[in-house]
Order: sequence, then C-alpha cells, then structure tokens
Amino acid sequence: MRVLAVGAHPDDLELYCGGTLAKYADQGHEVIMAHLCSGNKGGTNITPEELAQTRGNEAKAAAKLIAAEVLGPIAGDLDLYPTEQMRIKTADLIRQAKPDVIFTHSPNDYMTDHIITSQLVFDASFSATVPLYKTSLPAHEDITPVFYMDTPAGLGFEPTDYVDITDYIETKKKMFLCHQSQFPWIEGHHKAKPTDMLETVAKFRGLQCGVPYAEAFRRLNVWGRINIDKLLP
Repeated sequence: MRVLAVGAHPDDLELYCGGTLAKYADQGHEVIMAHLCSGNKGGTNITPEELAQTRGNEAKAAAKLIAAEVLGPIAGDLDLYPTEQMRIKTADLIRQAKPDVIFTHSPNDYMTDHIITSQLVFDASFSATVPLYKTSLPAHEDITPVFYMDTPAGLGFEPTDYVDITDYIETKKKMFLCHQSQFPWIEGHHKAKPTDMLETVAKFRGLQCGVPYAEAFRRLNVWGRINIDKLLP
C-alpha cells in the first residue's frame, strides 16, 4: 500500500503515529510523511526562516529512519486557513501521494493548525478524487479511507482501532528525537517532557488493548470511506 500521513508540523507524525508508520515501512509498504506547516514559529531566539530550515532538515532525518518520503509544507505556522487555495494545495499533495490510506489529526485536536489540517485533509481527500476538480495534477480517483490520530494525552479521543507498536517503540523514539529543536520549546511553552509524553501515551493505549505499547486511531466512518480490506498493520 501507499500510506500517507499528514500532520500540521514537522514533528507531529512522529509523536502521534510514528510507530505505526515504522511498522508499515517494515512490512514493505510505501510511507509518505507530509506536514502542511513549516514549523517556523515553534521556538524562540531564532528567526522563523532559520527555524523552518532546521525543522525541514529534522523532518527529513526522521523520515530517513524508515525510508519514508517527505512532502510539504504549504504554509507557515498559524498561517494555515481553510481557504480554497489551501484546499487546492492539499489536494495536489494527495494527488501526488496517491494513497491507499490517510492518517491525519483529529478534528478536536488542541490547536488551530492541527484542527485546520484535519479539515483540509477531509475536504481535499475527496476533492482530489474528482477529475473535473482541476489542479496542477490529475485526479487520484480512489476515495481514500481516513484514520484520525490520537490527541495529546488522549484527551477527548475515543479510539476505534489500535496498532501494536511494541516492536517499534524504539524506532518511534529515534524518529521523535530527530526533532531536537522542539525539545526546549515543548518543555518551556507546553510544560511537558516530550519523550515522557510519548512513552506514557503509548503505554496508556497499550494498556487498553493488552499490549505493552500501542497507538490509537479513530476511523472516519462515512459512506464511501469504509474499506473491508485490512488497512492497519
């Protein structure tokens, strides 16, 4: 399969579904990691331009660990809006990836870039299938199933599916550790220890489904998106 994960910022996918993406890659699937925002405002004492370059390099380093392709960004942090132009850019990203399954943020995530990413992916993943919806790329006509990723600390999120990532928790950590620019920012601005948060949530979701470590997802159950094939690894 071709697996597309779309996060708002360069480190989001590693935190929320890095273990699942590593498992897909290990099973021979093609993984595409996209971020819609450049990450240019997640820091202090650095220019947005320098930070965007740093975070882009961090995203490539993390993706390289599982031989994943990197796409994006289409906007700066806090400059992502549910506009026609942003939907066209997101549709082109999906048309370029040609996915069999998509992962993205939950619609009730904790900040605006995450929420708008969720909305844009929902809108564009259908728009991308319509041949007469003209963008720079031809339509990818498969109406792709979507899975929403867990929220930070699991707040307000009721999973429908779990992926056992016990054998991939160390790879998930290594991927997340590529994003060293974010550790002072998360510890200072969000008052959280990044790696502690990663491991605690994975243990919590593992406890729910009877394995040491897991990642949780909620499938988008709407007509045309439900696929009887086994999609999760």
